[in-house]
Amino acid sequence: MPRRGGAGRSLVRALPLSPAVVLLLLFLAGPIAYCAWIAFTDLQLTGQARSSFVGVDNFRTAFRDEAFLNAVWLTLVFTVLSSLVGQNTLGLALASLMQRASKPVRTLVGGVVITAWVLPEVVAGFLLYAFFRREGTLNAILDWLGLPSQNWLFTLPILAVSFANVWRGTAFSMLVYSAALNEIPKEITEAAEVDGAGGWRRMWHITLPMIRRSIGTNLMLNTLQTLSVFGLIWVMTRGGPGDRSQTLPLFMYEQAFQKSMIGYGTAVALLLLVVGSLFSLVYMRLLRTEV
Repeated sequence: MPRRGGAGRSLVRALPLSPAVVLLLLFLAGPIAYCAWIAFTDLQLTGQARSSFVGVDNFRTAFRDEAFLNAVWLTLVFTVLSSLVGQNTLGLALASLMQRASKPVRTLVGGVVITAWVLPEVVAGFLLYAFFRREGTLNAILDWLGLPSQNWLFTLPILAVSFANVWRGTAFSMLVYSAALNEIPKEITEAAEVDGAGGWRRMWHITLPMIRRSIGTNLMLNTLQTLSVFGLIWVMTRGGPGDRSQTLPLFMYEQAFQKSMIGYGTAVALLLLVVGSLFSLVYMRLLRTEV
């Protein structure tokens, strides 16, 4: 019986994957390519019989638009505060504390944190809106303590939505770091403790270096998720007051569906995709340098 060539064997092995490849091309690559094409047109939802190719005009308009630049800045602030600092740091702190806590405490804390994570984004938004609004829970607590209260969603809207995203998304970081900490051999930490290393020194010189890959992976996934947050901010502030909490997803929605400029809104979405890709490349580069 004649042997099949290398190309023939590769083709036979690839046949079971062909349906999945076709589906990916049809429902993932196809829409992405179509959206990329729309970004270079002046397509509108209303008042236009036919769209035309405008080249990079939509992107030039974006970089000259103060509202777009404001949305870029607020997106970076929101991502740094709620993902890189908030979820990452709090998730690591909770995972470290739960390593030493009793089982009832771990069950209670884990249940509360994970419940916030599994709540639908809209439900979480309404809960945090009720917490931060002028007559909400936070101001009631401050009044009871005799401290000054304020309308948080008006005075500090980007901080309020950042806190809301931290509250909702910390569970993922906690689970990632809990799994990573469980993989650290106890003999190493016990030896460091015998040598007199305190908790902070063990964390800085032993724990963090040994879970660096988990930190990089968690940061990448959290950043990509935070860049696409829409419902939480929309429910709490709708990007307001004015545009003081209008991140790129909300700006894109406003341009595409409220102002009917689909071409311009899609160009903004494409720029958001580029920002997410740049973050991913940076994290993947850092992960490749790990030993």
